[in-house]
Amino acid sequence: MNGLVIKNTGSWYLVRTDEQKNFECKIKGSFRLKGIRTTNPIAVGDRVVFDVDTEGFGLISEIQERKNYIVRKSSNLSKQAHIIAANLDQTYLVVTINYPETTTVFIDRFLATAEAYRVPAKLIFNKIDLYSAEELEYLDSLISLYSSIGYECLKVSSFTGEGIEELRESLKDKITLFSGHSGVGKSTLINSVEENLLAKTSEISEYHNKGMHTTTFSEMYELSKGGFLIDTPGIKGFGMVYMEEKEVSHYFPEIFAVSKDCRFGNCTHVQEPGCAVLEAVSNHWISQSRYLSYLNILEDLKGGKYR
Repeated sequence: MNGLVIKNTGSWYLVRTDEQKNFECKIKGSFRLKGIRTTNPIAVGDRVVFDVDTEGFGLISEIQERKNYIVRKSSNLSKQAHIIAANLDQTYLVVTINYPETTTVFIDRFLATAEAYRVPAKLIFNKIDLYSAEELEYLDSLISLYSSIGYECLKVSSFTGEGIEELRESLKDKITLFSGHSGVGKSTLINSVEENLLAKTSEISEYHNKGMHTTTFSEMYELSKGGFLIDTPGIKGFGMVYMEEKEVSHYFPEIFAVSKDCRFGNCTHVQEPGCAVLEAVSNHWISQSRYLSYLNILEDLKGGKYR
């Protein structure tokens, strides 16, 4: 039988067939012998082949080819990566200026990974009803920056309802991943988009100004107007995997566009003479924060650090 993985609970997977029947499935023992170096060989969004036993439980024997996926370095040192979700039409990174803060380095790492694995990425700037005038000014500057690069940005508030209808329309008939730090309001946004989904929510830890984990496992929700929305556990850091140093500039669209004018074809855009990227940064044609994120990823790949 063929089906779509709609929930991952660690050792079990909930798989929905084309006939809308759900089966609890495990992975066949032989499946693990294929050298898969991820903490989760199967991810929400995967299309799989499985057999059902006499008790009605499924055994997954095959993953069908993925069109794309979002992956990050795993905190489990025995594995190389963790696949967040697969076969996506788009992904939204939920960003908050405060309560908790989402840094530009985190945003840029996520966007670079989406570029690398061919997932169209957009940004949701959430909790706009909570910010001071200074914070709103900074938010607008970020929207100006990322919009100029080509990333669609939405300003939303679950409390006031601003931007929710626009978000709801953008999800129609698409498989969408919501990602971001714990506490940025992913689950509350899902409830705002469609009340009956009843995703869990939780308060921010005032002491740390960081979110408390409310989503334990990845899960795909079917939307009444068409499409699916994937909610995932909050991410603390976003380590890069399966990426060569020479490739990183390709995943920053504005850096890649300028790099064709560099004197040397193998320019790393760090200190080489005649580097068009360094000139563009100096002249503010490329954002300083984006360039620093680029350097941060290079440093990460060279040193093997995890953030």
